Amino acid sequence: MRSGASPGAAALPAAGCPGPLGGPEASCGMSRLLGGTLERVCKAVLLLCLLHFLVAVILYFDVYAQHLAFFSRFSARGPARALHPAASSSSNCSRPNATAPSSGLSETPSVRPGPTVPTLPPCPDLPPGLVGRLLIEFTSPMPLERVQRENPGVLLGGRYTPPDCTPAQTVAVIIPFRHREHHLRYWLHYLHPILRRQRLHYGIYVINQFVTGPVLTCSLLQHQHGEDTFNRAKLLNVGFLEALKEDAAYDCFIFSDVDLVPMDDRNLYRCGDQPRHFAIAMDKFGFRLPYAGYFGGVSGLSKTQFLRINGFPNEYWGWGGEDDDIFNRISLTGMKISRPDIRIGRYRMIKHDRDKHNEPNPQRFTKIQNTKLTMKRDGIGSVRYQVLEVSRQPLFTNITVDIGRPPSWLPRG
Repeated sequence: MRSGASPGAAALPAAGCPGPLGGPEASCGMSRLLGGTLERVCKAVLLLCLLHFLVAVILYFDVYAQHLAFFSRFSARGPARALHPAASSSSNCSRPNATAPSSGLSETPSVRPGPTVPTLPPCPDLPPGLVGRLLIEFTSPMPLERVQRENPGVLLGGRYTPPDCTPAQTVAVIIPFRHREHHLRYWLHYLHPILRRQRLHYGIYVINQFVTGPVLTCSLLQHQHGEDTFNRAKLLNVGFLEALKEDAAYDCFIFSDVDLVPMDDRNLYRCGDQPRHFAIAMDKFGFRLPYAGYFGGVSGLSKTQFLRINGFPNEYWGWGGEDDDIFNRISLTGMKISRPDIRIGRYRMIKHDRDKHNEPNPQRFTKIQNTKLTMKRDGIGSVRYQVLEVSRQPLFTNITVDIGRPPSWLPRG
Protein backbone atom coordinates (compact mmCIF):
# COMPACT_ATOMS: atom_id res chain seq x y z
CA MET A 1 0.00 0.00 0.00
CA ARG A 2 1.31 3.39 -0.96
CA SER A 3 1.95 6.03 1.70
CA GLY A 4 -0.53 8.80 2.07
CA ALA A 5 -3.42 6.74 0.85
CA SER A 6 -6.55 6.43 2.84
CA PRO A 7 -6.83 3.05 4.45
CA GLY A 8 -10.34 2.49 3.09
CA ALA A 9 -9.70 3.77 -0.44
CA ALA A 10 -8.71 0.43 -1.90
CA ALA A 11 -11.93 -1.08 -0.66
CA LEU A 12 -14.22 1.36 -2.66
CA PRO A 13 -15.75 -0.21 -5.81
CA ALA A 14 -15.21 1.21 -9.30
CA ALA A 15 -17.63 3.96 -10.40
CA GLY A 16 -20.91 2.60 -11.77
CA CYS A 17 -20.32 -0.85 -10.45
CA PRO A 18 -21.94 -2.35 -7.43
CA GLY A 19 -20.06 -3.26 -4.35
CA PRO A 20 -19.20 -6.72 -3.11
CA LEU A 21 -22.83 -7.28 -2.29
CA GLY A 22 -23.76 -6.62 -6.02
CA GLY A 23 -22.29 -9.73 -7.46
CA PRO A 24 -19.30 -10.22 -9.68
CA GLU A 25 -17.94 -7.75 -12.21
CA ALA A 26 -19.69 -9.56 -15.15
CA SER A 27 -23.02 -8.26 -14.03
CA CYS A 28 -21.74 -4.71 -14.12
CA GLY A 29 -20.58 -5.04 -17.77
CA MET A 30 -23.95 -6.45 -18.79
CA SER A 31 -25.76 -3.47 -17.32
CA ARG A 32 -23.59 -1.06 -19.24
CA LEU A 33 -24.23 -3.00 -22.50
CA LEU A 34 -28.02 -3.02 -22.02
CA GLY A 35 -28.03 0.69 -21.27
CA GLY A 36 -26.09 1.56 -24.43
CA THR A 37 -28.35 -0.63 -26.63
CA LEU A 38 -31.50 0.93 -25.26
CA GLU A 39 -30.11 4.38 -25.89
CA ARG A 40 -29.33 3.52 -29.53
CA VAL A 41 -32.81 2.05 -30.06
CA CYS A 42 -34.46 5.17 -28.72
CA LYS A 43 -32.40 7.35 -31.01
CA ALA A 44 -33.30 5.16 -34.01
CA VAL A 45 -37.01 5.32 -33.20
CA LEU A 46 -36.77 9.07 -32.82
CA LEU A 47 -35.07 9.37 -36.19
CA LEU A 48 -37.73 7.19 -37.81
CA CYS A 49 -40.49 9.31 -36.34
CA LEU A 50 -38.82 12.43 -37.59
CA LEU A 51 -38.38 10.92 -41.07
CA HIS A 52 -42.04 9.87 -41.17
CA PHE A 53 -43.09 13.35 -40.18
CA LEU A 54 -40.97 14.93 -42.91
CA VAL A 55 -42.35 12.55 -45.57
CA ALA A 56 -45.92 13.30 -44.46
CA VAL A 57 -45.30 17.03 -44.69
CA ILE A 58 -43.79 16.70 -48.18
CA LEU A 59 -46.70 14.57 -49.42
CA TYR A 60 -49.26 16.93 -47.94
CA PHE A 61 -47.83 19.95 -49.71
CA ASP A 62 -47.46 17.99 -52.98
CA VAL A 63 -51.13 16.89 -52.98
CA TYR A 64 -52.22 20.39 -52.01
CA ALA A 65 -50.29 21.81 -54.94
CA GLN A 66 -51.93 19.31 -57.35
CA HIS A 67 -55.44 20.15 -56.13
CA LEU A 68 -54.69 23.84 -56.36
CA ALA A 69 -53.49 23.43 -59.97
CA PHE A 70 -56.57 21.31 -60.86
CA PHE A 71 -59.09 23.90 -59.64
CA SER A 72 -57.06 26.75 -61.06
CA ARG A 73 -57.23 25.10 -64.52
CA PHE A 74 -61.02 24.84 -64.48
CA SER A 75 -61.58 28.29 -63.05
CA ALA A 76 -59.22 29.95 -65.53
CA ARG A 77 -59.90 27.99 -68.77
CA GLY A 78 -63.49 26.79 -68.27
CA PRO A 79 -65.32 30.07 -69.09
CA ALA A 80 -63.22 30.70 -72.18
CA ARG A 81 -63.99 27.21 -73.45
CA ALA A 82 -67.70 27.70 -72.81
CA LEU A 83 -67.74 31.02 -74.64
CA HIS A 84 -65.68 29.74 -77.55
CA PRO A 85 -66.40 26.03 -77.93
CA ALA A 86 -65.24 26.02 -81.51
CA ALA A 87 -61.76 27.14 -80.50
CA SER A 88 -61.06 24.07 -78.39
CA SER A 89 -62.75 21.63 -80.76
CA SER A 90 -60.85 22.88 -83.80
CA SER A 91 -57.47 23.36 -82.13
CA ASN A 92 -56.09 20.48 -84.20
CA CYS A 93 -57.76 21.39 -87.49
CA SER A 94 -54.48 22.38 -89.17
CA ARG A 95 -53.20 18.83 -88.70
CA PRO A 96 -56.10 16.46 -89.49
CA ASN A 97 -54.19 13.34 -88.52
CA ALA A 98 -52.34 14.79 -85.53
CA THR A 99 -53.09 14.03 -81.91
CA ALA A 100 -53.93 16.85 -79.57
CA PRO A 101 -51.55 17.25 -76.61
CA SER A 102 -52.78 15.68 -73.43
CA SER A 103 -52.87 17.54 -70.14
CA GLY A 104 -52.69 14.35 -68.11
CA LEU A 105 -56.27 14.77 -66.90
CA SER A 106 -59.44 13.57 -68.65
CA GLU A 107 -61.48 16.65 -69.46
CA THR A 108 -65.26 16.34 -69.10
CA PRO A 109 -67.33 18.20 -71.76
CA SER A 110 -69.31 21.12 -70.44
CA VAL A 111 -72.60 19.82 -71.96
CA ARG A 112 -73.63 16.19 -71.77
CA PRO A 113 -75.27 14.75 -74.90
CA GLY A 114 -78.89 13.64 -74.59
CA PRO A 115 -79.95 10.02 -74.65
CA THR A 116 -79.27 8.37 -78.02
CA VAL A 117 -82.08 6.63 -79.85
CA PRO A 118 -81.09 3.02 -80.57
CA THR A 119 -80.52 2.35 -84.26
CA LEU A 120 -82.62 -0.51 -85.59
CA PRO A 121 -80.97 -3.03 -87.92
CA PRO A 122 -82.06 -3.22 -91.57
CA CYS A 123 -85.04 -5.44 -92.26
CA PRO A 124 -83.99 -8.79 -93.77
CA ASP A 125 -84.51 -9.41 -97.48
CA LEU A 126 -86.53 -12.51 -96.63
CA PRO A 127 -88.56 -11.79 -93.47
CA PRO A 128 -88.49 -14.74 -91.03
CA GLY A 129 -92.21 -14.59 -90.12
CA LEU A 130 -93.65 -15.40 -93.55
CA VAL A 131 -96.22 -18.18 -93.72
CA GLY A 132 -96.17 -19.08 -97.41
CA ARG A 133 -99.35 -20.43 -99.04
CA LEU A 134 -102.50 -18.90 -97.54
CA LEU A 135 -106.11 -20.03 -97.36
CA ILE A 136 -108.21 -17.23 -98.85
CA GLU A 137 -112.00 -17.28 -98.61
CA PHE A 138 -114.69 -14.63 -98.94
CA THR A 139 -117.69 -16.32 -97.30
CA SER A 140 -117.31 -15.29 -93.65
CA PRO A 141 -118.73 -11.91 -92.61
CA MET A 142 -116.00 -9.31 -92.31
CA PRO A 143 -116.97 -6.33 -90.12
CA LEU A 144 -114.46 -3.52 -90.11
CA GLU A 145 -114.23 -3.63 -86.30
CA ARG A 146 -112.78 -7.15 -86.53
CA VAL A 147 -110.12 -5.99 -89.00
CA GLN A 148 -109.16 -3.17 -86.63
CA ARG A 149 -108.78 -5.58 -83.70
CA GLU A 150 -106.60 -7.86 -85.80
CA ASN A 151 -104.18 -5.05 -86.68
CA PRO A 152 -103.46 -3.03 -83.52
CA GLY A 153 -100.11 -1.79 -84.83
CA VAL A 154 -101.60 -0.02 -87.84
CA LEU A 155 -101.83 3.73 -87.33
CA LEU A 156 -104.50 6.17 -88.44
CA GLY A 157 -104.63 6.45 -92.20
CA GLY A 158 -103.39 2.88 -92.72
CA ARG A 159 -99.74 3.62 -91.92
CA TYR A 160 -97.40 1.00 -90.48
CA THR A 161 -93.72 0.80 -89.57
CA PRO A 162 -91.97 -2.37 -88.31
CA PRO A 163 -90.96 -1.97 -84.65
CA ASP A 164 -87.83 -4.13 -84.84
CA CYS A 165 -86.06 -3.17 -88.07
CA THR A 166 -85.62 -0.42 -90.66
CA PRO A 167 -87.13 -1.18 -94.11
CA ALA A 168 -85.18 -0.26 -97.21
CA GLN A 169 -88.24 1.28 -98.92
CA THR A 170 -91.31 3.32 -98.07
CA VAL A 171 -94.28 1.82 -99.89
CA ALA A 172 -97.54 3.48 -100.93
CA VAL A 173 -100.33 1.05 -101.85
CA ILE A 174 -102.79 2.75 -104.24
CA ILE A 175 -106.32 1.33 -104.78
CA PRO A 176 -108.65 2.77 -107.46
CA PHE A 177 -112.12 2.61 -105.99
CA ARG A 178 -115.83 2.99 -106.49
CA HIS A 179 -118.82 1.02 -105.08
CA ARG A 180 -116.62 -1.70 -103.52
CA GLU A 181 -117.05 -1.36 -99.73
CA HIS A 182 -117.64 -5.11 -99.34
CA HIS A 183 -114.46 -5.94 -101.27
CA LEU A 184 -112.42 -3.39 -99.37
CA ARG A 185 -113.19 -5.07 -96.03
CA TYR A 186 -111.82 -8.40 -97.26
CA TRP A 187 -108.82 -6.72 -98.87
CA LEU A 188 -107.90 -4.94 -95.63
CA HIS A 189 -108.48 -8.13 -93.62
CA TYR A 190 -105.93 -10.09 -95.65
CA LEU A 191 -103.45 -7.47 -96.82
CA HIS A 192 -102.63 -5.70 -93.55
CA PRO A 193 -101.30 -8.89 -91.88
CA ILE A 194 -99.43 -9.85 -95.07
CA LEU A 195 -97.74 -6.45 -95.41
CA ARG A 196 -96.83 -6.42 -91.71
CA ARG A 197 -95.23 -9.87 -91.95
CA GLN A 198 -93.27 -8.64 -94.95
CA ARG A 199 -91.75 -5.95 -92.67
CA LEU A 200 -92.86 -3.07 -94.89
CA HIS A 201 -93.08 0.60 -94.01
CA TYR A 202 -96.29 1.35 -95.86
CA GLY A 203 -99.44 3.42 -96.22
CA ILE A 204 -102.73 2.48 -97.93
CA TYR A 205 -104.60 5.02 -100.09
CA VAL A 206 -108.08 4.42 -101.47
CA ILE A 207 -108.69 6.81 -104.40
CA ASN A 208 -112.45 7.17 -104.68
CA GLN A 209 -113.88 8.51 -107.95
CA PHE A 210 -116.59 11.13 -107.56
CA VAL A 211 -118.27 13.36 -110.11
CA THR A 212 -119.50 16.74 -108.88
CA GLY A 213 -123.11 16.46 -107.84
CA PRO A 214 -125.26 16.06 -104.72
CA VAL A 215 -123.08 15.30 -101.66
CA LEU A 216 -123.94 12.04 -99.98
CA THR A 217 -123.65 11.33 -96.26
CA CYS A 218 -120.14 10.06 -95.61
CA SER A 219 -119.17 7.67 -92.82
CA LEU A 220 -116.34 5.20 -92.23
CA LEU A 221 -116.98 3.06 -95.28
CA GLN A 222 -119.72 4.99 -97.07
CA HIS A 223 -117.77 7.00 -99.56
CA GLN A 224 -118.97 9.79 -101.73
CA HIS A 225 -119.28 8.71 -105.33
CA GLY A 226 -120.82 9.90 -108.53
CA GLU A 227 -122.23 7.98 -111.45
CA ASP A 228 -120.04 8.35 -114.51
CA THR A 229 -117.56 6.30 -116.51
CA PHE A 230 -114.76 4.79 -114.42
CA ASN A 231 -111.12 5.67 -115.17
CA ARG A 232 -108.75 3.32 -113.35
CA ALA A 233 -105.41 4.63 -114.69
CA LYS A 234 -106.24 8.26 -113.99
CA LEU A 235 -107.16 7.41 -110.40
CA LEU A 236 -103.78 5.70 -110.03
CA ASN A 237 -102.04 8.86 -111.23
CA VAL A 238 -103.98 10.83 -108.63
CA GLY A 239 -102.99 8.34 -105.94
CA PHE A 240 -99.31 8.70 -106.84
CA LEU A 241 -99.43 12.49 -106.50
CA GLU A 242 -101.57 12.59 -103.36
CA ALA A 243 -99.48 9.99 -101.53
CA LEU A 244 -96.34 12.04 -102.19
CA LYS A 245 -98.09 15.11 -100.83
CA GLU A 246 -98.63 13.29 -97.55
CA ASP A 247 -95.17 11.72 -97.39
CA ALA A 248 -92.42 12.69 -99.81
CA ALA A 249 -90.38 9.68 -98.63
CA TYR A 250 -92.47 7.23 -100.68
CA ASP A 251 -90.16 5.60 -103.19
CA CYS A 252 -92.17 2.48 -104.11
CA PHE A 253 -95.76 2.42 -105.38
CA ILE A 254 -97.97 -0.67 -105.50
CA PHE A 255 -101.10 -0.32 -107.66
CA SER A 256 -103.73 -2.89 -106.69
CA ASP A 257 -107.31 -3.64 -107.65
CA VAL A 258 -109.51 -3.95 -104.59
CA ASP A 259 -110.86 -7.40 -105.57
CA LEU A 260 -107.47 -9.19 -105.77
CA VAL A 261 -105.89 -10.89 -102.74
CA PRO A 262 -102.49 -12.69 -102.88
CA MET A 263 -102.49 -16.36 -101.91
CA ASP A 264 -98.86 -16.41 -100.76
CA ASP A 265 -97.16 -13.85 -98.49
CA ARG A 266 -93.79 -14.61 -100.09
CA ASN A 267 -95.00 -12.44 -102.98
CA LEU A 268 -93.21 -9.43 -101.53
CA TYR A 269 -94.78 -6.01 -102.21
CA ARG A 270 -91.51 -4.25 -102.97
CA CYS A 271 -89.96 -2.43 -105.92
CA GLY A 272 -86.87 -3.63 -107.74
CA ASP A 273 -84.59 -2.67 -110.57
CA GLN A 274 -87.41 -3.29 -113.08
CA PRO A 275 -91.19 -2.71 -112.88
CA ARG A 276 -92.88 -5.57 -111.06
CA HIS A 277 -96.02 -7.48 -112.01
CA PHE A 278 -97.35 -9.34 -108.97
CA ALA A 279 -100.72 -10.82 -110.05
CA ILE A 280 -99.46 -13.23 -112.68
CA ALA A 281 -101.64 -16.25 -111.83
CA MET A 282 -105.28 -15.37 -111.02
CA ASP A 283 -107.87 -17.99 -110.32
CA LYS A 284 -110.16 -16.56 -113.00
CA PHE A 285 -107.43 -17.30 -115.60
CA GLY A 286 -106.80 -20.82 -114.28
CA PHE A 287 -103.71 -19.61 -112.37
CA ARG A 288 -101.90 -18.85 -115.63
CA LEU A 289 -100.63 -15.65 -117.22
CA PRO A 290 -103.28 -14.82 -119.86
CA TYR A 291 -100.71 -13.40 -122.32
CA ALA A 292 -97.07 -12.31 -122.27
CA GLY A 293 -97.79 -8.58 -122.24
CA TYR A 294 -100.34 -8.71 -119.43
CA PHE A 295 -99.64 -6.12 -116.69
CA GLY A 296 -103.01 -5.85 -114.96
CA GLY A 297 -104.37 -6.49 -111.48
CA VAL A 298 -101.45 -5.68 -109.16
CA SER A 299 -98.21 -4.02 -110.24
CA GLY A 300 -95.38 -2.03 -108.68
CA LEU A 301 -93.03 0.71 -109.86
CA SER A 302 -90.45 2.77 -108.08
CA LYS A 303 -90.86 6.53 -108.12
CA THR A 304 -88.08 6.81 -110.69
CA GLN A 305 -89.61 4.16 -112.95
CA PHE A 306 -93.07 5.74 -112.73
CA LEU A 307 -91.79 9.16 -113.73
CA ARG A 308 -89.67 7.65 -116.49
CA ILE A 309 -92.80 6.38 -118.29
CA ASN A 310 -94.70 9.63 -117.56
CA GLY A 311 -97.03 7.77 -115.25
CA PHE A 312 -100.18 6.12 -116.54
CA PRO A 313 -102.51 7.25 -119.37
CA ASN A 314 -105.48 9.46 -118.46
CA GLU A 315 -107.62 8.82 -121.54
CA TYR A 316 -108.78 5.25 -120.93
CA TRP A 317 -112.40 5.71 -119.83
CA GLY A 318 -114.25 2.47 -119.12
CA TRP A 319 -112.93 -1.06 -118.83
CA GLY A 320 -109.76 -2.34 -120.47
CA GLY A 321 -106.70 -1.17 -122.32
CA GLU A 322 -104.85 0.92 -119.72
CA ASP A 323 -102.70 -1.96 -118.43
CA ASP A 324 -101.57 -2.81 -121.99
CA ASP A 325 -100.74 0.86 -122.55
CA ILE A 326 -98.64 0.80 -119.37
CA PHE A 327 -96.85 -2.33 -120.61
CA ASN A 328 -96.05 -0.51 -123.87
CA ARG A 329 -94.70 2.49 -121.96
CA ILE A 330 -92.37 0.25 -119.96
CA SER A 331 -91.10 -1.48 -123.10
CA LEU A 332 -90.66 1.77 -125.04
CA THR A 333 -88.43 3.20 -122.27
CA GLY A 334 -86.12 0.19 -122.37
CA MET A 335 -87.31 -1.49 -119.17
CA LYS A 336 -88.51 -5.07 -118.69
CA ILE A 337 -91.22 -6.63 -116.56
CA SER A 338 -90.14 -8.55 -113.47
CA ARG A 339 -92.43 -11.31 -112.15
CA PRO A 340 -92.41 -13.74 -109.21
CA ASP A 341 -92.48 -17.49 -109.55
CA ILE A 342 -95.88 -18.58 -110.83
CA ARG A 343 -96.37 -20.75 -107.72
CA ILE A 344 -95.98 -17.63 -105.54
CA GLY A 345 -97.77 -15.07 -107.72
CA ARG A 346 -101.22 -16.68 -107.29
CA TYR A 347 -104.28 -14.51 -106.55
CA ARG A 348 -107.91 -14.99 -105.61
CA MET A 349 -110.43 -12.62 -107.12
CA ILE A 350 -113.63 -11.69 -105.30
CA LYS A 351 -116.38 -12.64 -107.70
CA HIS A 352 -118.64 -9.80 -108.80
CA ASP A 353 -120.61 -8.54 -111.73
CA ARG A 354 -119.13 -5.87 -113.93
CA ASP A 355 -119.75 -2.44 -112.49
CA LYS A 356 -122.28 -0.15 -114.03
CA HIS A 357 -120.59 2.70 -115.92
CA ASN A 358 -117.48 0.55 -116.43
CA GLU A 359 -118.32 -1.01 -119.77
CA PRO A 360 -115.54 -1.95 -122.22
CA ASN A 361 -113.88 1.01 -123.86
CA PRO A 362 -114.47 0.77 -127.63
CA GLN A 363 -111.42 2.97 -128.31
CA ARG A 364 -108.95 0.87 -126.32
CA PHE A 365 -107.40 -1.09 -129.20
CA THR A 366 -106.69 2.04 -131.23
CA LYS A 367 -105.18 3.79 -128.24
CA ILE A 368 -102.92 0.85 -127.39
CA GLN A 369 -101.44 0.96 -130.90
CA ASN A 370 -100.61 4.67 -130.49
CA THR A 371 -98.86 4.55 -127.12
CA LYS A 372 -95.58 5.73 -128.61
CA LEU A 373 -97.30 8.87 -129.91
CA THR A 374 -99.35 9.67 -126.81
CA MET A 375 -97.20 8.72 -123.81
CA LYS A 376 -95.23 11.97 -123.75
CA ARG A 377 -98.28 14.24 -123.71
CA ASP A 378 -100.68 12.00 -121.77
CA GLY A 379 -99.58 10.97 -118.29
CA ILE A 380 -98.64 12.21 -114.84
CA GLY A 381 -97.70 15.61 -116.20
CA SER A 382 -101.12 16.23 -117.74
CA VAL A 383 -103.50 14.78 -115.12
CA ARG A 384 -106.20 17.18 -113.95
CA TYR A 385 -108.42 16.55 -110.94
CA GLN A 386 -109.93 18.12 -107.85
CA VAL A 387 -109.59 16.72 -104.34
CA LEU A 388 -112.96 16.82 -102.59
CA GLU A 389 -112.11 15.11 -99.31
CA VAL A 390 -109.20 13.48 -97.52
CA SER A 391 -110.36 11.22 -94.71
CA ARG A 392 -107.87 9.28 -92.60
CA GLN A 393 -109.62 6.13 -91.42
CA PRO A 394 -108.18 3.64 -88.90
CA LEU A 395 -106.98 1.26 -91.64
CA PHE A 396 -106.58 3.42 -94.77
CA THR A 397 -106.66 6.95 -96.14
CA ASN A 398 -109.66 7.71 -98.31
CA ILE A 399 -109.15 10.42 -100.94
CA THR A 400 -112.30 11.38 -102.82
CA VAL A 401 -111.58 13.14 -106.11
CA ASP A 402 -113.37 14.55 -109.10
CA ILE A 403 -111.44 13.46 -112.21
CA GLY A 404 -113.90 14.96 -114.69
CA ARG A 405 -115.92 13.28 -117.40
CA PRO A 406 -115.01 11.40 -120.55
CA PRO A 407 -114.97 13.29 -123.86
CA SER A 408 -118.37 13.95 -125.35
CA TRP A 409 -117.65 11.77 -128.36
CA LEU A 410 -116.94 8.75 -126.14
CA PRO A 411 -120.17 6.88 -125.31
CA ARG A 412 -120.85 6.78 -121.57
CA GLY A 413 -122.02 3.74 -119.71
